Amino acid sequence: MPNTATTPPPLTLYGSLRWDVVEPLLPGAAGRVLEVGCGQGAAGVRLAARAAAYTGVELDADSAATAEQRLVEAGVPGTVVHGPLDTLPAAERFDLVCAFEVIEHIEDDAAALREWVARLRPGGTLLLSTPAWQRRFGPMDEAVGHFRRYDPPALAALLRDAGLNNVGLRLYGVPLGYALEAARNQLARRRPGLREEGSTADRTARSGRLFQPTTATQGTLVRAATWPFRKAQRAFPRTGTGLVAWGRAPG
Repeated sequence: MPNTATTPPPLTLYGSLRWDVVEPLLPGAAGRVLEVGCGQGAAGVRLAARAAAYTGVELDADSAATAEQRLVEAGVPGTVVHGPLDTLPAAERFDLVCAFEVIEHIEDDAAALREWVARLRPGGTLLLSTPAWQRRFGPMDEAVGHFRRYDPPALAALLRDAGLNNVGLRLYGVPLGYALEAARNQLARRRPGLREEGSTADRTARSGRLFQPTTATQGTLVRAATWPFRKAQRAFPRTGTGLVAWGRAPG
């Protein structure tokens, strides 16, 4: 049976906008859930609260430790694995596989999608999010280790090529996402070291620790500040700076 998280960790401003789109797409009882690139666990705690069993995998050791601690603090069971996806047993399969803000960090995105789809049980669902529109690729994308952004038709084609059916897409982030992106790009322009320090993998690992609120008070402020924008973006499912996509495995 799903569990109830008593203290979900705070989301970022952008994460709050994204979760408003993701949450209605989740099954009421999510079964076995895998989150690829779970970061510091803000989404993971929320997923674990709905799941019969939750597993998160995360390449960054500090983020993985934080995610594991947050599951304990929230009182929801789950497992966080520090390492790549193939750290898990090869035969392990899931009803729902999630990857939020991950695919844009992977050079061979088609191979990653095939690997994620292979982890689905027959009829299982893949749910992911990513920055939208390649034409909007900017300094902050470079700073956090993005290889690309995605136009909706291109991402839909990738999901179908990976073997998924019933592919769906939804944009989000209007109007607040535009302001947040502008502010982040301006920060990256003023601090060129963000774009130059370390490899793409180093910048990817760092990205999950940037702009992260840490306290319940901050979480409350984020919820209050984003409330009108979460309401507003629901009226514009074909407009925004972020993209949520999903598809179902055959069977």
